[in-house]
Amino acid sequence: MIKLIKSTFFEEEKTKLALTEFIAEANILSMGEQCRLFESNFAKHQGRNHCCFVNSGSSANLLLIQSLINLGRLKIGDKIAFSSLTWSTNVMPIIQLGLVPIPIDVELDTLNISSNKTEETFRNESIKCLFITNLLGFCSDLDEIEKYCSSNNIILLEDNCESLGSVLKGKRLGNFGLASTTSFFVGHHLSTIEGGSVLTDDKELHDMLMLTRAHGWSRNIDSNLQSELLQKHKVDTFYNQYSFYELGYNLRPTEINGFLGNIQLAYLDLMISIRQENYFLCQSAADKNLNILPLNIGHMDLVSNFAFPLVFKTKDLAISYREIFKSNEIEIRPIVGGNITQQPFFKKYFGESYRMPNAELIHEQGFYIPNNPELTLSELKTITDTISEAL
Repeated sequence: MIKLIKSTFFEEEKTKLALTEFIAEANILSMGEQCRLFESNFAKHQGRNHCCFVNSGSSANLLLIQSLINLGRLKIGDKIAFSSLTWSTNVMPIIQLGLVPIPIDVELDTLNISSNKTEETFRNESIKCLFITNLLGFCSDLDEIEKYCSSNNIILLEDNCESLGSVLKGKRLGNFGLASTTSFFVGHHLSTIEGGSVLTDDKELHDMLMLTRAHGWSRNIDSNLQSELLQKHKVDTFYNQYSFYELGYNLRPTEINGFLGNIQLAYLDLMISIRQENYFLCQSAADKNLNILPLNIGHMDLVSNFAFPLVFKTKDLAISYREIFKSNEIEIRPIVGGNITQQPFFKKYFGESYRMPNAELIHEQGFYIPNNPELTLSELKTITDTISEAL
């Protein structure tokens, strides 16, 4: 079976050996020096000023929304627009924290929302924030979405968990919004087993992220801000260790996660390059199959593809090709959650779903197949031969 996830890490044997030695010699394995080093290294690699490392990409989304509420930039009842074709924990924090989710349909040729779809939705709704998903390494005209949000005083956030390394017009995805989130779960572009982060250039937001990540206490923020909080709230220094200044959680990573992040970061550019090479091989095969709807990536400089999507012209074709891929022992999965408003959790809390024709078509007529940096030439040939197979 050609699996979506072939290993826990890139260069797994070397990484496991290094991890074993690190654990044996470490004095402490709760969040500390390795996590701080990874935050600095990863922010630098992404071209952002600040990184807050957490225990998952889902936690990163929750942390980001809660921090904006803590700052007063969002408030309960605000309408938050989001990409309808997404993962559950892109929209769940919106619901959990008392905000109102407003879905936007995607474009068939990019699998992502466009400025046209965004503006169409915003004309009919009073939107405070757009939490966009950069799906599977792709985007639409994200630069135009950024301009629209900026000119209309709308907070733009990016769920970049599946697109680490992709570039649009000289700018990395994840750097268009006020902040972006990433996932370091096994199988993603960079694995720390479990992990995620929030990236931003906004120091005030970063300070709040650090407070909110760990119970709302001040231990992990700089000393000047700690002093300000002590004075503002008239807290004695003795009691500061157990003083909680904001609504928070325990979303901290461990030193194991931080160590792995620093090891794997050295391979990240290579892994991104291989993912793009694999993507072009698959895309070349897909271009030969008239049963497959075309993808548009001509506007992108680099496609750091998470998994290769195939969307067929009819549902019957999609069902037939599912069987072909299965018979060739190639793992397939649905294209994330489809129209996420049709998922049971959404209907439970809102009573009805929204019609999102393109997201629904992609869900019903598509699936995705493996793209990881450890695919062999033989596996890639099996995949591309299967993609190009005509019915």
